[in-house]
Amino acid sequence: MSKARARHVKAAASETPRLASPVTHRCIVTDSDVEAGVIALRRKCVYIQAAYDLAGDPPLRRRDGGFEGLVRIVNGQQLSVASATAIHARVVTTLYPFTPAKVLSAPDDVLRGCGLSRPKIKTLRAVAEAVAAGLDLEGLGEVPEAEAMARLTAISGIGPWTAEIYLMFCVGHADIFASGDLALQVAAQQLMGLQSKPTAREMAAIAERWRPHRAVAARMLWAYYAAAKKQGPALPV
Repeated sequence: MSKARARHVKAAASETPRLASPVTHRCIVTDSDVEAGVIALRRKCVYIQAAYDLAGDPPLRRRDGGFEGLVRIVNGQQLSVASATAIHARVVTTLYPFTPAKVLSAPDDVLRGCGLSRPKIKTLRAVAEAVAAGLDLEGLGEVPEAEAMARLTAISGIGPWTAEIYLMFCVGHADIFASGDLALQVAAQQLMGLQSKPTAREMAAIAERWRPHRAVAARMLWAYYAAAKKQGPALPV
């Protein structure tokens, strides 16, 4: 990264004061939790205010968690919504009742027949093994974000983005941010007038200002990204 780019990103990352950190971690459960986070962020951050002016309150977007919730996220990676939904439905129907034991006992050709690639089959089996060994996916809402992330990314094939999305939408952690998400990076570039899309590391630094409401900030940026695409020319994705 050039020195000029580094200065530009650093300035964007430090322009707005950070919100005070909470004493304990919190979870987002209702629309009211999102709205409260948006109010706090709008008071402190001109960029969140600008995103809100265009997109309004972002949706809650809570999803069912547990084993099937994490598997759904894995199945949907790098696919269209329609394709991901169809493949996940085939997996759950074929292995009904859908349990870790069913995944572990299913032959590879059965899983491939559902539309899963070899890497995804490997990841699904790793998730099933972890849950069968005692990993409480739904209980991750009771532990701090860093510990929850560590438990998830210890599973082979589960990277930071998958863990962050699960903790954000299936568990409801309030201070999680998917810094490697392309839409969030593009939204930040547009909102902050950056010369280029921030990297995952740069995006993580920018998001520090939004503690302890980073999951709400992410929702706000996703809502802004969607609204901006509808209103203007296509964003450079």
